[in-house]
Amino acid sequence: MTLKSGRTRPPARGFTLIELVIVITIIGILAAVALPRLIDAQRDARIAKANAIYGSIRSAVALARSRCELDLAGTAPSVTSVTCASTPPKVNMDGTMIDIVNRYPAATAAGVDSAAALNLAADGLTGTGTGSTRTLDVAGGTVPNCRITYQEATLTGGLIAAPVISVVTTGC
Repeated sequence: MTLKSGRTRPPARGFTLIELVIVITIIGILAAVALPRLIDAQRDARIAKANAIYGSIRSAVALARSRCELDLAGTAPSVTSVTCASTPPKVNMDGTMIDIVNRYPAATAAGVDSAAALNLAADGLTGTGTGSTRTLDVAGGTVPNCRITYQEATLTGGLIAAPVISVVTTGC
């Protein structure tokens, strides 16, 4: 197009209304497809967290039991004077004293939580204890359906029954 001054006008730049509508439609479709997957990813992350904490507790309980047995047998001296043979019994795990009940960690913050090196605030957990049971709820899940439960070891007729550790992920 030629202007009166003899110069030509540069071609118009920008997007047409049709192009903008098509782009917005594509973005809407992508968001509709991606949003449910994002929500599932959060649920999957809570399930993975609950299972990881469950595994951590199981490993910590086994290690604490081993340390207690070594203390009682006297085959591997403890670095502290307080041992599983002390009253109250405690074991030293990486410099942290763990409360022990029936040769396994107690169902307390100073017992199983410390043995598994859990930091409730940093790990996104809420911990409660009633008697010989410790429950850990995962933040973001529905209580009590995203939970790890630890029931401390019991002594029945001179035999020690190992602690019961369970995880529920139906409400994560």
